[in-house]
Parts: sequence; C-alpha cells; structure tokens
Amino acid sequence: MEVIEAIKNRYSCRDYKDIPVEKEKLEQIMEAARLAPSARNKQSWRFVVVTKKAVKEKIVEAANNQNFLGKAAAIIAGCSISKDSMRCGQRVAPIDLAIAMDHISLRATELGLATCWIGSFYPDKVRPILSIPDDIEIVELMAIGYPADKPRQTERLDMDEIVSYEKWRF
Repeated sequence: MEVIEAIKNRYSCRDYKDIPVEKEKLEQIMEAARLAPSARNKQSWRFVVVTKKAVKEKIVEAANNQNFLGKAAAIIAGCSISKDSMRCGQRVAPIDLAIAMDHISLRATELGLATCWIGSFYPDKVRPILSIPDDIEIVELMAIGYPADKPRQTERLDMDEIVSYEKWRF
C-alpha cells in the first residue's frame, strides 16, 4: 500500500471485530512509532499497549464510557516524559506524540487494521489503571483492531481554503 492510500483509507473506527491483533503486527506498528521524528531527537514518548479485557474495560470508564474501546483489540496510551518546549513556544509532548501516533495509525491501516484517536478521557483516572507515574503526561489514547464497520467518507475543505503560498491570503 502506498502512503497516500493509507492516508486516504485511515478513518476513526468505532466498531471492532472480536479478534486479537497478532503480536508481530503490534510490533510492526510500534516500530513505526519508534521511527517517528521528535524534537531534538529526544524520543521522549512512551507507550503502554493494553490488550487484556479487564484492563480495557477499566479504561472505557476512564474514557467517558466509550464502550467501543472495550471491543478494540488494543488500546495504546501515548505518554511523554518531556516537559520541554520548543523555541517557537510549543510544548514538545503533544506534538511529538501526535507524530508518533499518526505513524501508528498509518502503519495499522497498511496492515488491515483500524484505529481511533481518543482525546475524551480523564488522565487522572487512566494513570492508576496503567501504573503511570504522576510526572508522566498521558497525551492520547488510541484504539486499534480489526474493523467491524466500514470507512465513512468525511468532507474535506478544498485546497484553496487551507493553503496559500508566500503569504496569508485567507
């Protein structure tokens, strides 16, 4: 699969088949995250991959009772050990994690899996479930598994609505 195909095929899946993801596929997906670029190449992300049903059910509660999470084969908690900011003023943690998690979602798509970014969760409820220390930021959760639904087409803005060259023209 070409990268552009993975980009076009990736969608937010909210219904998963009751099939575990093979360990070798999970390792390939996490390798994609490991290879992601990061600020000053610090690679400050850390990932907790959850596959046990009982633990996933606890995360469902900590994620506003989004029940589809419990059906996913795995839930990945994307965390950061960085408190740094870049010269532009942006914090490193959410940016580096977003890049790595996007690598995860695209590699998963290439491998016939589906993902869903989860930002609706309570970090202070997830933290004790996964034994994540207080000084570690939990940036994002991601569901992953074999899709039971079909990709939905979403409307996208036209290029001239989002891109200008040389200066702001909006």
